[in-house]
Amino acid sequence: MEYLIVKWLHIVSSTLLFGTGIGSAFYMLFASLSRDVRAIAVVSRHVVRADWLFTATTVVFQPLSGFYLAHLAGYPLNSRWIVWSVVLYLVAGACWLPVVWLQMRMRDMAQASARDGVALPAPYWRYLRIWAALGVPAFFALIIVFYLMTAKPA
Repeated sequence: MEYLIVKWLHIVSSTLLFGTGIGSAFYMLFASLSRDVRAIAVVSRHVVRADWLFTATTVVFQPLSGFYLAHLAGYPLNSRWIVWSVVLYLVAGACWLPVVWLQMRMRDMAQASARDGVALPAPYWRYLRIWAALGVPAFFALIIVFYLMTAKPA
């Protein structure tokens, strides 16, 4: 029963992690493309908040619950699918950390522009391109991790 509870929590946590990430990326991107400074200010504020509330907590919980599941199931931690899952999870994390920093800067620029009634500065658009570029490898890394976690190939 313990295994099933931890597995359920692990799955719910991964859903929150991935769902928050894809949802936040969608709204941040399309708010930015609208060029509506007030909308961008509101959306970016909520995206940063969602990252701290949902993504940061699940980023910590996922490896803890995953390693505990492997322990409960008796999977060796050097199994190829576990090793690759960890490597790809670290790749996604390495992309996510600068994304959080970029989002906070983008939020601050959007808030200042909305307050002052001016267009977004050039660095906002440069940060958006970097933010989007970092999202692509993080997305595919997590998609592969989902596959590895469900298929557990030898």
